[in-house]
Amino acid sequence: MIYTITFNPALDYIVSVDNFRLGLTNRTSSEKLLAGGKGVNVSTVLKNLGMENIALGFTAGFTGEQIRKMLEKDGIKTDFIELKKGSSRINVKLRSIEGTEINGKGPDIDEESLKELCKKIDMLSDGDVLVLAGSIPNSLPNSIYKDFMLRLSDKNVRIVVDAERELLVNVLENKPFLIKPNNHELADIFNVELGTEEAIIKYARKLKEKGAVNVLVSMAGAGAILVDEFGEVHSAKPPKGKLVNGVGAGDSMVAGFLYGYLKYGSYDEAFKYGMAAGSASAYSENLATGAEIEDLRSRL
Repeated sequence: MIYTITFNPALDYIVSVDNFRLGLTNRTSSEKLLAGGKGVNVSTVLKNLGMENIALGFTAGFTGEQIRKMLEKDGIKTDFIELKKGSSRINVKLRSIEGTEINGKGPDIDEESLKELCKKIDMLSDGDVLVLAGSIPNSLPNSIYKDFMLRLSDKNVRIVVDAERELLVNVLENKPFLIKPNNHELADIFNVELGTEEAIIKYARKLKEKGAVNVLVSMAGAGAILVDEFGEVHSAKPPKGKLVNGVGAGDSMVAGFLYGYLKYGSYDEAFKYGMAAGSASAYSENLATGAEIEDLRSRL
């Protein structure tokens, strides 16, 4: 079974504003409300590809209840822990102002609720896959992903980590099956500028030297690079399409990679399905459907 964890799921309020004017009243020209968070997005795309999974994490308040209802309506299995205080966050994504987002803080996670999630983690068994994705609330230590990996160190569980800075660096020595920094995050980790594909490959290999089994670097419209378990390099530009909505494209890439690897046992297929899924979500109003992903996969 595949499990995803989203510590801080959200309602993503995606809006377009024509001729945005700072300091004045602006009205939306389009709007959409989706259940979001990196792990939630991975679960959604896996489900769209027909791959069973369970979304774990924490929800709180009326927004948390809405997140659960929306996911369950879409046929996604959830096993969230309901926090006694606070509300799950709302993230505002301004589609017409490229790259502009306002992400909510989210509720604090109390010790009792964290212990409840740990019990669920302890139930994972050999052959399972665990996806640790996204930011964490300030109430948790930056070692939390590493702590979860240590709990599973005596089991054959493939662990995927898609996170920034310390959350990612802290887990490398525990040999995660897959990490997926984007090129900007990779540059931040090593405090360098990455202007060429050769430089990205060089520093992706450095992450492998630190313990990561597979390193998948997403580069938005420039494509992606995978340095796989055996040191082979896979790189490709995305198939042609019009950017519609970049929210969740990186998470879709993770889902596509897992689908391709688990179904075909091939890193080449994993990479191509990752590319197809990430691109399909970027070219769609919503997260990619299975049909959209298969269509783009056939072009790679």
